[in-house]
Amino acid sequence: MTTFPIEKIRADFPILKQKIRNKPLVYLDNAATCQKPQVVIDSISHLYMHEYANVHRGVHTLSMKATDRYEGAREKVKDFINASSTKEIIFVRGATEAINLIASTFAKANINKGDEILITAMEHHSNIVPWQMFCEQTGAVLKVAPINLQGELIYEQFEKLISDKTKLVSVVHMSNALGTINPVKKIIAAAKAKNIPVLLDGAQAIPHMSVDVQQLDCDFYVFSGHKLYAPAGIGVLYGKQALLEAMPPYQGGGDMIRKVTFEETEYNTLPYKFEAGTPSIADVVGLGAAIDYLVEIGMDNIAAYEAELLDYATEKASKIEGLRIIGEAKEKGAILSFVLDKIHPHDIGTMLDSLGIAIRAGHHCAMPVMDFFEVPATARASFAMYNTKEEIDVLMSGIEQLIEVFG
Repeated sequence: MTTFPIEKIRADFPILKQKIRNKPLVYLDNAATCQKPQVVIDSISHLYMHEYANVHRGVHTLSMKATDRYEGAREKVKDFINASSTKEIIFVRGATEAINLIASTFAKANINKGDEILITAMEHHSNIVPWQMFCEQTGAVLKVAPINLQGELIYEQFEKLISDKTKLVSVVHMSNALGTINPVKKIIAAAKAKNIPVLLDGAQAIPHMSVDVQQLDCDFYVFSGHKLYAPAGIGVLYGKQALLEAMPPYQGGGDMIRKVTFEETEYNTLPYKFEAGTPSIADVVGLGAAIDYLVEIGMDNIAAYEAELLDYATEKASKIEGLRIIGEAKEKGAILSFVLDKIHPHDIGTMLDSLGIAIRAGHHCAMPVMDFFEVPATARASFAMYNTKEEIDVLMSGIEQLIEVFG
């Protein structure tokens, strides 16, 4: 049994204290977005009240303070994922923009007609649609590695799809729809054997486990702040410095330039080459505060506690007649997707909301996954470090009440 300061952690999240429909809030929609601890809220308020100004190049006191906070957050991100340099940390709006950035820069410069991009059948739309758009524009080919009925990548099939035509492997680290944790070390090793760069979509993985990009040896790693207890509208693209140096800029404008004339523009150095315009300063500061908070608790401690929650929820759910779990991978994060006989997931979500329970119902931006399992949608309960076994009991009781109501 893991010793975990759950009461202290729950006290740090003011939104969890409220009632929904006269019931204590049970927030189980963390795969969509996580709630924010008071330290993150306070960090943003403090910046706006005492230190806000535009960053970089300002010589006045407020600008220098804001710049220090902004660049300090970049240093925290570097340490959090063990990048080798802050030059490898690019601030973007989220994982979606990061993938689009890579498609518009790295892919555009390196992938041509007839070349192949390899993804898996469990990807979020954000790791499907940008590549489809790219392939439509260039004549490149999108290849999809299949999954099995447990929601696991069929690794042997994935390996067979790697060929001399493969120019990029782009896979999810942890599935948002199934909870599956992919064997990313094996995937990267197989790609590296053929000198193929690898992008990992870490949006779902980063809040639940330690990530070391140097140990993984991935070329790109992307994630969103809002799933990491930070504000929405901020995210990170990690890229190996040599690759980022060779890539053309994503957008043009202020801060990504060193010199501009009407004849030509000289671009800024990393990481600023990819950060055009005034950045989301307060959100970056909030991301830094969220990382400080998580480091203090310890990612390994969080992973162990959430594994207990998932095991407990899975055991309880397996005892409910008519409930089918979608996604039963051996390696799995804290997500429980399920369907109930004769009850549409949207009805499940609506009825549970009447009990103060927040889950997600729908295709979870993973329509091909729903098609594979031949379901229109799933109900998804996703757990975070502030959730409890008591809340899982409330969820399971609510599901049983639903089954009774619908007969």
